[in-house]
Amino acid sequence: MPFALFLLGVAVFAQGTSEFMLSGLVPDIARDLGVSVPSAGALTSAFALGMVAGAPLMAGLARRWSRRGALLGFLAVFLAVHGVGAVTDSFTVLVAARVVGALANAGFLAVALVTAVGMVGPEARGRATSTLLGGVTLACVVGVPAGALLGQLWGWRAAFWAVAVLSLPAVLAVARSVPAGAADSGRSSLRAELRSLRNPRLRVDLLLGALVNGATFCTFTYLAPLVTQVTGLGSGWVPVVLALFGAGSFVGVAVGGRLADRRPGAVLTGGGGALCLGWAAFALTAGTPAVALGLVLVQGALSFGVGSTLISQALRTASDAPTLSGGFATAAFNVGAALGPWLGGTAIGAGLGYRSPVWVSAALVAVALLTAGLAARRNRRAAGCRTRASSSP
Repeated sequence: MPFALFLLGVAVFAQGTSEFMLSGLVPDIARDLGVSVPSAGALTSAFALGMVAGAPLMAGLARRWSRRGALLGFLAVFLAVHGVGAVTDSFTVLVAARVVGALANAGFLAVALVTAVGMVGPEARGRATSTLLGGVTLACVVGVPAGALLGQLWGWRAAFWAVAVLSLPAVLAVARSVPAGAADSGRSSLRAELRSLRNPRLRVDLLLGALVNGATFCTFTYLAPLVTQVTGLGSGWVPVVLALFGAGSFVGVAVGGRLADRRPGAVLTGGGGALCLGWAAFALTAGTPAVALGLVLVQGALSFGVGSTLISQALRTASDAPTLSGGFATAAFNVGAALGPWLGGTAIGAGLGYRSPVWVSAALVAVALLTAGLAARRNRRAAGCRTRASSSP
């Protein structure tokens, strides 16, 4: 893999830390700003909604700029809004800061995904995608637990300041590693790229990515109260649990990236089935600390292994949308990141307890498996019809 690809992962690490760190800060933010835990959890959904809207919008806007210029501009905005989030006493301002930061993050990730797969040959696109997303999983392993620890020691605002400081070396890394190049506007028309969304296979890939990622974030967002209220561990265990999930996700992305280039079907079918069963098992055993900790690790690996494979598949399917394919994948990824916390918060708000988001996660993956099965059946029927038509006199 090109060294520049790893440096892009540094920037993704800083942004992934911001996106996911609220999982360990939700109770503190709720208490400090005088809102409920589900309301504070909605900050994750607000960020994800900004990513959903911003991914195709920012990717389209970035066609006018060089890729290095676009990446640097998005990073600068991202850094600035974290300073605003760190000093505000208004929950509304914090929500707005999260949305603007998400727009910048969406633009960066959409451009970075396209840049990453453009650095390698077609046979290594899965590994390139997983290398870039390794920054996200490293954020889960290091950034999110560190943010939770900072929140416990100095308050949740310290975590926002840390992300702003962490973004500075990312700016230098992008400036030094990504060639300036030229704008992408001459490659193909925006309308032609948008037409690629008519591809049924691409729509299925994006839908599956949204469902699987929704399951991931439905549970991940509420891991802190689940661990303390259901598993019975002290608050000091929250960073450990988040680190376990992140360690699993790092392994899942690394292994899934290699398999995605060779046997993507096996990853999606076998991994998806195991993921669904794992969420159900986690919901049933969340009150047993040893089992729950083990399943946190396993589910992190399965979630990101399957999720990264779906992203690489979507990028392959959308090859005729060279500048917007990253936006499509980023938007789908974050539809799930918005839907999952909202569904989990709704279940908690309905009085179903802190196990309920885990059951919702199992249901979302079950829907994904059913959708994939129906799509495969439809494709087989269509192929059979074409075969009979071609063989008829």
